[in-house]
Amino acid sequence: MRGAILLLALLGGCSLESKYVQPTPAVPGTLPMADAVAAPLDRRAIFRDPRLLALIERSIVNNQNLRATLANVEVARGQYRVQRAAQLPQVDLGGGVTRRYGSSSTTTSGTGTGTSVGTGGATRTNYSVDLGVSAFELDLFGRLRSLSRAALDEYLATEAGARAVRVTLVGDVAEAWFTYAADRTLLSIADDTRRAATDSVRITRARLKGGVAPRTDLDQALTIEKTADTDFARQTAQVAQDRNALVLLVGGPVDDAELPATLENALASVVPPPVGLSSDVLLRRPDVIAAEYRLRAANARIGAARAAFFPRISLTGLLGFASTGLSSLFSSGAFNYSVGPSVSLPIFDGGANRGNLLVARAGRDAAVATYQNTIQTAFREVADALARRATLGDEERGARDLVAATVDNAYLSNARYKGGIDTFLASLDAQRTLYTARRSLVTTELARAANVAALYRALGGDDQLEHPPAR
Repeated sequence: MRGAILLLALLGGCSLESKYVQPTPAVPGTLPMADAVAAPLDRRAIFRDPRLLALIERSIVNNQNLRATLANVEVARGQYRVQRAAQLPQVDLGGGVTRRYGSSSTTTSGTGTGTSVGTGGATRTNYSVDLGVSAFELDLFGRLRSLSRAALDEYLATEAGARAVRVTLVGDVAEAWFTYAADRTLLSIADDTRRAATDSVRITRARLKGGVAPRTDLDQALTIEKTADTDFARQTAQVAQDRNALVLLVGGPVDDAELPATLENALASVVPPPVGLSSDVLLRRPDVIAAEYRLRAANARIGAARAAFFPRISLTGLLGFASTGLSSLFSSGAFNYSVGPSVSLPIFDGGANRGNLLVARAGRDAAVATYQNTIQTAFREVADALARRATLGDEERGARDLVAATVDNAYLSNARYKGGIDTFLASLDAQRTLYTARRSLVTTELARAANVAALYRALGGDDQLEHPPAR
């Protein structure tokens, strides 16, 4: 008997899962154009404007997409608990009272007070209490443990996915905030151009009345003015849409005091994140962590599919007391028990078990490919962001130099026109060039801010899960 118990205990520790081996990432070992030592990211050290940080914190609490994702995490947690419970026996407590009148009997629930005598004959009362275990599977080959481990890994993958949504949300809020600031700056530029065009129309109309300027000069000035009015109206609508986008991301109203007036003001407190030389920094990304947990789950399901080829042993047990007297219900003579083991061995299943094993193996192969693809995508996103960052400094300096040159050219062209030295067309071309150069500078500055947000997302954000330890 002891030998049988020992054998069951040893078999209970069996598992048919393959030993998990983390795949080697199919990416280069170093990131291109990385120039600093890797460090844990902190959004408060990257986005230092308190207005932006306040919006980010509110979005983490109120964003509806994030709330839905967190609800899915709770669903996965509950599913894991349900699967884990299958490894434990289900124990039910029951009790009853049976009364027999002559040759007939009546069963009632509750408790009685002993034997009584009825008018039609003798009445006999039986009491019973039992503790039962129904169809508890002895997990000799680890089938239930493998399914439980797969459910746990799926839950952890869902939790890591929620962290990925959070990281994306932080980057999206920051980028939307910078976009609003950029469009506010473009609105200011459009307003400046509109005012300058109005002054130009007034001056040209006066010169036309004085016989100094031709009618074509006034027509050209009016064209510039109407174009500036159109740009101003379009930019006004864009600023309103940017605010609406922020409200959606934050999940609530946004005060004027929380919005930047200009892009220059918004960029003053942005610090690019440090980037390490090793590609291992990508393994802390939550989507990569989620992909590896799903790979672990697929590996565990192979163990469950293999165990299905072996016998299943189930136990049904009943431990109880039965007596004709309530006072003697728990006496030694009232004790009884029964155990009913059953064994099920698959002989012919039409290839279902083999098919399930093939499905599990194919699922693992797909999970490996998904894991590798997730890392490769992460590598490309970081590499693209670094490549963009490497050229943004030169682009911004060139854009600033261009604005300075076009400002000087516009001033000189206007002076030459007023002095009768140059044509009005040359002055208008200089104004258009200046307008384009100022907008180009804003676009470049916005690209720098967006690059910081992109790097934050690509590097996996902050408050990350630890990389899953080997089991």
